[in-house]
Amino acid sequence: MKSIIAIGLLFLSGLVQAQTQKILLENATVHTGNGQVFEKGLVGIENGKIILLRNSLAYSYNRDDWDTIIDLDGQHLYPGFVAPTSTLGLTEIDAVRATIDFNEVGIYNPHVRSLIAYNCESDVLATVCTNGVLITQSTPRGGVITGSSSVLHTACWNWEDGVISADDGIHINWPSSLERSGEGLKTHTKYAERKRELQAFFDAAKAYYSSDITIADLRYEALRGCIQGNKRLYVHADEMQQLLDIIDFAKTYEIDFPVIVGGYDSYMITERLKQAKIPVMLPRLHSLPMHDDDAVDLPYRLPALLQAGGVSFCLQNEGDMEAMNARNIPFLAGTAMSYGLTEEEAIRAVSLSACEILGIDKHYGSIEEGKQATLFVSSGNALDMRTNNVTLILMDGIFVSTTNFQTELYVKYKKKMGL
Repeated sequence: MKSIIAIGLLFLSGLVQAQTQKILLENATVHTGNGQVFEKGLVGIENGKIILLRNSLAYSYNRDDWDTIIDLDGQHLYPGFVAPTSTLGLTEIDAVRATIDFNEVGIYNPHVRSLIAYNCESDVLATVCTNGVLITQSTPRGGVITGSSSVLHTACWNWEDGVISADDGIHINWPSSLERSGEGLKTHTKYAERKRELQAFFDAAKAYYSSDITIADLRYEALRGCIQGNKRLYVHADEMQQLLDIIDFAKTYEIDFPVIVGGYDSYMITERLKQAKIPVMLPRLHSLPMHDDDAVDLPYRLPALLQAGGVSFCLQNEGDMEAMNARNIPFLAGTAMSYGLTEEEAIRAVSLSACEILGIDKHYGSIEEGKQATLFVSSGNALDMRTNNVTLILMDGIFVSTTNFQTELYVKYKKKMGL
């Protein structure tokens, strides 16, 4: 039987397990993530996929063809936002060591997999999901080669259920090229030595691949996909010398998909990055300038500077308390919008661009026919913390609760105080 559902009544009982086959979202302002906007949008969903995207003013449809019709009444519909290179699901309370599962012992750990440590029962995940961040790249930390990340949903029963892209790439913390002394910043005395050590590890891996050794080395096997295949190599670095050396490193070792994570100084070498086709996951915008003589608003302007330079980029939130602060991903995009990006460019920076860099854009990142129905609705502009109010979440076409323990406590004590 067909039902027309008012959006405010949809989630009174939390996660909705059963769902009808064909769902129509109507009367929404649809931000597709690829730059298009439909003021009176229609989005049709069947078996978890988007099968219809139209402007209702220019498209006739039979309402009897849909099992469930949800009237969004002018609210804003977005593709699921993405939290790249994050410890979401790998930590619960940063001050409690027993809840931290992202930092392994050792220096060269390409064989470490964050996927199997991902905790779908994390309360932190729910607070992030209900702000519109529906996809995360669960990433290990520690050492020089930290291990393999995976891309997952932020709401799932277990990691097998939530995985989108298993072991999508290896992460490297590039040695720092600068150190601070009484005279200010200068070249790090051990930079060349540490860089040679990293190169020696890759040389040993290449020699291993071309040898007849029958005993497998798990570290080199984990790295094989980056050197010989299509896995990404995520290199965490910010300083100019680091970025230039990473470009040369990727060329020397014929890395097909290098990605710079951070790249604070990348705005000064946009032409080099563009020619090398190396995308950048920009550092947290809500930060102080890195260098003493930088403009105070430089971190806010980095997205616009890379956009102008033609460099592919997305936003991420690596840093202190990054798991719980991943809920601020939409507001990082809002800051980028205030400092040079258009609204749709800012949305793209936390949706489609992130998925392109992660290699999952065939199925995620934008609201387009044929893609997975991973999207959310906000009653106001989702990039503004004053108006971000998520009222509906669909993850691969499955309804997900829009409440978390914080909203439940808010309602509980509001009721207790008679407010």
